Amino acid sequence: MTDFAFAPSAGIQSSHAPRLKALQLGLLWLVGASGAIVFIEPSPYEIVIVLALAVFAVTGGLLMAPALIVPIGLLLGIELGYSIGAVELMNDPVILNWILTSWYMAVTAVFFAMVCLQDTQQRAEAIANGYLIGGIIASLAGIAGYFNLLPGGQDLLTYAGRARGTFKDPNVLGAFLIFPAIYSLQRAIEGSFWRMMRNGAAFGIISLAIFLAFSRAAWGMLAGASLLTVALMFITAPTQQRRLRIVVLAALALGVLGATIAVLLSFDQIDALFKERASLAQPYDSGRFGRFGRHLLGAAMALDYPTGIGPLQFRRFFPEDTHNSFLNAFMSGGWISGTLYPALVFVTAAYGLRHVFVRTPWQRITIVVVTAMVVTLLESFIIDTDHWRHYFMLLGLTWSLAIASTRLRIRQPDAPGIG
Repeated sequence: MTDFAFAPSAGIQSSHAPRLKALQLGLLWLVGASGAIVFIEPSPYEIVIVLALAVFAVTGGLLMAPALIVPIGLLLGIELGYSIGAVELMNDPVILNWILTSWYMAVTAVFFAMVCLQDTQQRAEAIANGYLIGGIIASLAGIAGYFNLLPGGQDLLTYAGRARGTFKDPNVLGAFLIFPAIYSLQRAIEGSFWRMMRNGAAFGIISLAIFLAFSRAAWGMLAGASLLTVALMFITAPTQQRRLRIVVLAALALGVLGATIAVLLSFDQIDALFKERASLAQPYDSGRFGRFGRHLLGAAMALDYPTGIGPLQFRRFFPEDTHNSFLNAFMSGGWISGTLYPALVFVTAAYGLRHVFVRTPWQRITIVVVTAMVVTLLESFIIDTDHWRHYFMLLGLTWSLAIASTRLRIRQPDAPGIG
């Protein structure tokens, strides 16, 4: 079995190759950047990704690989389970929209899984660079809103005293910013002096926005993702000199970040909200019907409903939603989705982590993609990530980059540096 393109495009590729490639990379950059603007529906991301899908499909820019049968099959099974669970609820437009959104997210994941199987490094970097710019825009919006730097900005760009930027929820803003944060951190550590300064500034802006979102999960994700990224950079570094540079610059970044947080906490308003949000004992977490109590009760309840209770029905039985994507899969799609969803994300994580050690031209971006995907997976235990656009982007990219790495290793088994 070999890879094949979805459209015969030899004529197109040969006659307009440079322009076509520029168009494709530009669209991927826009896809990455537009993911930051989601407080309006439909968001710019929806428009850009539909356009990208059409262009890549028509021009043969998408490849299918045998290994993609695994994620595609799991995604189909998950969405089928959701659809079965919602059969009797389809007359509700909110439920119908939820199902359609779920299928749409699955399609975007497949798109990202296919798109980087050719021109891997350039396409992956185009998406990542666009995502970085989008992250900076969202961060600046959140910071401006928090400090009331724009007329009316505080009402639009904050929520309950927390920065939300161009998102509807501060928690989602914080989660979205993890990838551009560690991407800029990696570029700062490994780049030249001026590249280090530019990306260091980007890392500082994005980290500040994550802090001002006052999302405990995002704080933990940033810390965990930064540590994992630096650790993988250290392990995969080709020389001892490079490892020393990584350690020194990572320590410097940690020191600057710590000093910045100390300065911010000198402001009474920030310090008070930080102490409130940093507490592990939040009222909505504890108690029989708190977040974790609902997880236990819902898990027991899932055993009695083989086809689930349907999307968005958990709140009819409990005070709030599941706030756990694994439990939500069981509740919304029954045993089918409940078993296939964790299979999808854990197989993806394992497959991605295995391939971060393969020495390829895109190894650095693979480290960032997989790291961001893994920490988002872990956050899925305490929040609903089922319809996060960037999560499905990371899932698809993990498969695409890993498969591309496998293909390179097969073609060049004796090449220097290929693991």
